[in-house]
Amino acid sequence: MTKKIWHILILSVVFLLIALPFSKTFAVLPDEILSDATLEARARNLSQEIRCLVCQNETIDDSNASLARDLRILIRERLKRGDTDDQVRQFIVSRYGEFVLLKPPLSKNTVLLWASPMAVFIVALIILFACWHYRSSAKPQPLDAKERRDLERILERID
Repeated sequence: MTKKIWHILILSVVFLLIALPFSKTFAVLPDEILSDATLEARARNLSQEIRCLVCQNETIDDSNASLARDLRILIRERLKRGDTDDQVRQFIVSRYGEFVLLKPPLSKNTVLLWASPMAVFIVALIILFACWHYRSSAKPQPLDAKERRDLERILERID
């Protein structure tokens, strides 16, 4: 590679590394941030546990959706009122259900959710074992007289 390409590659990596730490801070707007650093840290921790109901694959801390912003503000208001983290979590779950939690607790409603990865893993192991067992036990059958004659005719054409 030429020097110019190396310079561009190195600069690209440097810019990506510089931008990486800031990539998660754009969703929380400055007017949302609490002046009390302790409450803000608690709010950010809670925001990392709550799923964005619009995006569904992001936390409300990472999402730019207006509902996520409303939930972030709600969390901060509840913390300013003196609610504990558990009270805030329970309030949000009571409004939106356990789905809103990124890591829902193990209960009768979520047992299938928690058990399904292990069930899929066990089924995959059974399938792999069955395939391995089938491959090791399958022996090739010898050719009968007709198949042998057909093979000899094909081989004669090739020569």
